[in-house]
Amino acid sequence: MNRTSFAAVGLLIMSLAANAEDGEREGDYWYVQTSAYTKHWSHDPDHNNHQELVGIERVYTDGLLWGAATFKNSFYQRSYYAYLGKVWENDRYPVYVKLSGGLIEGYKGEYDDKIPLNHFGIAPVIIPSFGVHWGPLGAEFVVLGAAAGMVNVGVRF
Repeated sequence: MNRTSFAAVGLLIMSLAANAEDGEREGDYWYVQTSAYTKHWSHDPDHNNHQELVGIERVYTDGLLWGAATFKNSFYQRSYYAYLGKVWENDRYPVYVKLSGGLIEGYKGEYDDKIPLNHFGIAPVIIPSFGVHWGPLGAEFVVLGAAAGMVNVGVRF
């Protein structure tokens, strides 16, 4: 996905967001997040542990969600993730489990084989995470397959 394609995806997301406001229900929210900490499971001095992730999600009252993020992958390459998913909130405690699935673009050159199924520079992924929130503030532990774990922080609005 080149910059033009990513811009087109961005415009599509903004269009969906504008249309979503028309059908907004109480309990629907946006979630903006950034990465705070990353730890690769195996030590490699070449690994990037500062992903500079910025992401936005739209979460609906039924738990369905969609979102997009940009980040620097483990090899310092700018990457993009567009996804759909589901979040399961606990009824008694401010904790949840989230599962998202989508496409990642950005693992290129000598690193194109570092992510499974990376054909044409785009790979399908499934990403589980576990979160907690205090009012509008949230934190998630994101499991990045066999590669790493990441802590993201964000705000709901």
